[in-house]
Order: sequence, then structure tokens, then C-alpha cells
Amino acid sequence: MRPAQIVPLVVATALFMENTDSTVIATALPAIAASLGVDPIALKLALTAYLVSLAIFIPISGWAADRYGARNVFRAALCVFMAGSLACAAANSLTGFVAARFVQGIGGAMMVPVGRLVILRSVPKSELVGALAYLTIPALIGPILGPPLGGFITTYADWRWIFFINIPIGMAGIVLATLYFGDIREKTRPPLDVTGFLLSGGGLALLMLGFASTGRHLLPDGVSWACMAGGGVLVGLYLRHARRTEHPLIRLDLLKHQTFRAAVTGGSLFRIGTGAIPFLLPLMLQIGFGLDPLHSGLITFAAAAGALLIKIIGPRILRAHGFRRVMVINALLASAFLAVNGLFTAQTPHWIIVSVLLLGGCVRSLQFTCVNAIAYADLESREMSAATSLASVAQQLSLSLGVSIGALALEGAASWHGHSGIEAGDFPLAFLGVALISAGSFFVFRRLAPDAGAEVSGQRRVAESVPRPADGSDQSIVPKGGDRLSKKDDATTRSESLAPLTPPPAPEPGRPSA
Repeated sequence: MRPAQIVPLVVATALFMENTDSTVIATALPAIAASLGVDPIALKLALTAYLVSLAIFIPISGWAADRYGARNVFRAALCVFMAGSLACAAANSLTGFVAARFVQGIGGAMMVPVGRLVILRSVPKSELVGALAYLTIPALIGPILGPPLGGFITTYADWRWIFFINIPIGMAGIVLATLYFGDIREKTRPPLDVTGFLLSGGGLALLMLGFASTGRHLLPDGVSWACMAGGGVLVGLYLRHARRTEHPLIRLDLLKHQTFRAAVTGGSLFRIGTGAIPFLLPLMLQIGFGLDPLHSGLITFAAAAGALLIKIIGPRILRAHGFRRVMVINALLASAFLAVNGLFTAQTPHWIIVSVLLLGGCVRSLQFTCVNAIAYADLESREMSAATSLASVAQQLSLSLGVSIGALALEGAASWHGHSGIEAGDFPLAFLGVALISAGSFFVFRRLAPDAGAEVSGQRRVAESVPRPADGSDQSIVPKGGDRLSKKDDATTRSESLAPLTPPPAPEPGRPSA
């Protein structure tokens, strides 16, 4: 198998474990809350703790891979994630469970971003979309299996057993990484920005802790606001520090690239909306509609099945229509499907719910494929490490905000309706609120150039295959399914596509890696 195939499949073991873990936990949330004696909404702290841990430690993942080697960091990250899983299974309080999830996040912060970095350095840009498909197709099996498997274990055994699923998967990942993963590292690397790590990590942690603890009196209101204020000050100090230091931990100057900027800002808005789904949907089905965890999982897995389906035809759609057109239309479609979730009732036939979730999973997955691929379309190989860190931090923060905003919207809807507990009627407003935020990404993606990311999507090759009129009367060419390009722009496009790409560092013999 070529590196574009074997490398993503190795990384997929880590992504498979991470996705299985997150979907299993989402299905088991009400049972975990009952066992720990807390309000189900309080468990947003556990979900947020994991995502905040990712946001804190992802920025040093690229430096660690360059310093210690991708293979060593990847295997160590799998070990840390498994240790956190065992700690989750042993937790007897909300505090212990949140701490264990934070440890899991440290492992997750290293294994998937490091694997993605190796993919970017091993695979030519022209094969990047296909390589990401190889990565995500196996990884999407986790979200398909996770909800029904977690529901079955929670219903007929004990929720603690769900965390033991990660152990054999993690062991398999270590073995495969040892056999096939190339120990890729940079020969020259900047020193670690310790000051930037402390400022950004502390600021992001305090901001998200304060935001996630608001409502339901998880912490005194004064403490929550103090956390947010302190986090804001530290983040502001980091921004000042990043402008003055030569090698900042998070390189904000990469946002000068239009495609990367759109992927980070527009992708973050989109993920804030969709990040609330794993939190809101199981709660609605189990607490609002009275389903048990098994039947809830058998319904929610449909979204992951739709995501798997679209991965097969996603590259063809991009080649035919290009990034801009697909992302603009898809942002509105995905947000509409998200809002429709709030229209479900306990009397809605399950086949209708499954159908909507299946289609919604398709359009969301296509959008994620576009965002993940176009982010690196205009970057050079030497910028990949820093770009991966920044994009991953933005991704995890937006998902964390999605959970917190979804919970706040649910609490706000309950207060609006005049009751303290969660009821089925509270979910429509919550889903509508996060859907509107997700739809805001439309305004970011529509500012992309019509041919943005053409080298990655393959649309450029389609445009070049269209012959020019013999009489030269037509002043533009029309790519199949694309936007009109002027002759001048097309000439530039041709010259760029014929220019040799800087080859990425070759993996060491014997080893190749969302």
C-alpha cells in the first residue's frame, strides 16, 4: 500500500478509539449522572474538561513530535489515553470523573494531531483529500458502534465497563505504530515557548472552566466570573507575547492565508453548533422522551452512519463543484438539519428521526471534510506543524463551547418555561440556538475565492481539461460545476499547477499518519 493509504489507516486507530470513547460516553451520560448523584447537565464539566485539556496540550504536540519523534509521541499518547480511561472507570465522584477526563485529554491532544501532522508531511497535496478519507472512514466506525454499544453496556451491565473498550484498541494502535509509523521529525526546530504555553494554557483553561460552570450553580457565580475574567487577561497577555516573540507557541500569523483563516474561523462557528449534538441529543431521547440508553444509542448512531456514507463520494463532489460552493451551501443545509432535531417529539416515528439524523450526518461530515482539507491548501511544509496546532486548538475550543452553549441554552429554555428540571419542550429552543450559530459560518465561507483550494480538491485539473474556443471569442472558461474564471486567472492557475511542489520529508524506512 502507498503512504497515502497505510499512513492514515495507522492514525485511524487512535481516532477510532477517541471517537468511540466520546460517543459511548454521550449515550451513557444520564446513567453516569445518576450513579455519581449529580444533575445530568453537570456532566458538561466532564465533556468540557476533556476538550479543554486538548486545547491546552495540542499546541505543544507539533513541537513534541519534532523533538522526540512522531512514533514515540504517538505511542506515549495512546498509553496516557488508556490510563485516563481506567481512571474514568474507577471514578466515584464528579470531581474524580472530571479529573480522569482531563488526563484522557492529554493523551488525545498528542495522538491525533501528531498523526495528522505525519499525514500532511508524507502525502502530496494532490492526494490529501483521498488520504483524509482513508483516515476518517475507519475512524467513523467508532461513532457508529459507540452509541449502540454504550447503550447496551449501560442498560445490561454497568457504565464503568464502557471505558475498558479503549484498552484493546489502544494496544492495537501501539503495535501498528511500531510496525508502520515513520519516525518523522524536523531536523531544525525552534525552542519551546514555555511562557506562551503557560499563558495560553492557563487562559484557555480558566475561560472554559468559568463558562462551563455557569448555570445550575456548579460553582459559585463569583468564582465562575472570576475564572472567565482571569482567563481573558491571560489570553490577552498571550496575544501580546505572540507579537513580540520570534517563535510563539501558537502562530497567529498563519491566519494571513485566506483558506486557512476561513477554515479556522468559519470551521469554529460551524463546530460550535454541531458540537452540542452529542450532548443534547442523548439527553432529549432519554430524559425528554424516556428511552433507555440502548434504544437511544440505536437511534443516534444514524448520524455517524451518514458521515461514513458521504466520505465515499465527498472527493467527487469537491472535484465537481469546488470548496467554496460546497461549503457555502452545506453550511446552511447542515444548520437546518440541526434545527430540525428540536422538532422531534416522543410521538415522532423512529424511522423519521433516524432518516433526519442520517441525512444530517452526511452534510455535516462533508463540511468537516472540506474544512479539514482546505485549511492546508496554501501552506508550505514548514508551516504544517504550527498550522496543525492552531487548527486543532480552534477545533477543540469550538466543540467545548458547543457543549457549554448547548447546556446554557437548555437551562435558559427551562427557565423560560418556568420549571427547574429538564423537559422535552426545552430542547427545540436549545437546538435552534446552536443551529443559528452554526449557520453563521455561511458568511465566512462565502468570502472565499471561487477557485480556493483547487489544487487540493482536484477542481483545477477539471478546469484545465476544458478546451478553449478556437476563435478565442470567449473570455472565460467554465469548469465543470464550477465558477467562471478569466483567461488571466486561468493562466495563473495553469502555471501554479505545473510548478513543482516542495516534497514533504520522507518517512524513515519501516514507518509511515483528522
